[in-house]
Amino acid sequence: MFFTGKMQKALPELLKEYNLPIGIFPRDATNYEFNVETGKLVVYIPQICEVGYKDSSVLRFFTTVSGYLEKGKLSEIEGMKTKLLIWVKVTTLTSEGSKLYVTAGMKKTRSREAYEVTRDGVCVDKF
Repeated sequence: MFFTGKMQKALPELLKEYNLPIGIFPRDATNYEFNVETGKLVVYIPQICEVGYKDSSVLRFFTTVSGYLEKGKLSEIEGMKTKLLIWVKVTTLTSEGSKLYVTAGMKKTRSREAYEVTRDGVCVDKF
């Protein structure tokens, strides 16, 4: 079941409802599809970009990011990378209390607070 016939809620509202920080995605990522039954989320981003967060971490986004949304977790992510020493594909985001766990080849813990504000993405050449 997709949201049809009514205005779907804003992406930050959906993330908040699922106990994830509202600022994970770039501010201009306003269009998305969410299948309530399967949990499949597809977020559309106007251009390939990266977002810097106040903890100095950076996420890079492709024009579509998909994954499975459940309480406190976005898993099987496609279209998102983070930089460790090199750019590594992000596969899962898990929120527990004040921590946001980023699984990207290895599990990296970041302060959830850094992701609670929506930010603008900076255009980059490639994903």
